[in-house]
Amino acid sequence: MSHRPIVISAQGTPIEERSVGELVAEQPGRSRVFQEYEIDFCCKGGQTVRQACENRAVALEELIGKLEAEDVGSAVSAGNPAELPPSELADYIIERHHGYLRTELPRLHAMAQRVAQVHGGHTTSLVQVFNIFCELFVELDSHMRKEEEILFPAVSALCCGAKPPIPMGGPISQMMEEHEEAGAALRQLRELTHGYQPPSEACNTWRALFSGLADLEGDLHKHIHLENHVLFPAANRLTA
Repeated sequence: MSHRPIVISAQGTPIEERSVGELVAEQPGRSRVFQEYEIDFCCKGGQTVRQACENRAVALEELIGKLEAEDVGSAVSAGNPAELPPSELADYIIERHHGYLRTELPRLHAMAQRVAQVHGGHTTSLVQVFNIFCELFVELDSHMRKEEEILFPAVSALCCGAKPPIPMGGPISQMMEEHEEAGAALRQLRELTHGYQPPSEACNTWRALFSGLADLEGDLHKHIHLENHVLFPAANRLTA
């Protein structure tokens, strides 16, 4: 599939008159906003934000507000979650990191599948990226369910002074082993994507995919750190 070159607007052009494709090329994370509203930023990336909103019957001010929020990101620090009591830390991990994965994994899956189908014929590494990501997706989904249904409730019971419903050693060891497997998958993805750097000819979906995979890696590293080095040691101390 061919893609038209991105047209760069003149400096000072209002965001509503800039093209969707240009905005994603400038900041790939903006793809999340356009995907939320089912706006094609790849093949129809030449449409302006105003045109895209009209075509999708989306309020222009609402979309611009979402784009600005995406750019700003999480400017206010939420403090250090490692200082939370174990039960509260478990809740934080579910809300912050599991919530992130449940939103991002389906989004990245759709992009990885599309990029592999469209470009995998001439860049076979993209097919490998898709296959590895699919395995990681399945593993993380199972991993989160085991934590939320088995391990984290046991941690909460310990914090309340109750006897945990299960011995803690086995589940913790299993979770840490699965963390190692996830880390190995991330290393493969980083190698196949050359550090998540798309080639110059990459389309916007390709670029957004690599940007999203880089964000996934960063979030998973924080997620796994909190469990391996804070939550699990705290749970072990409570059973001592």
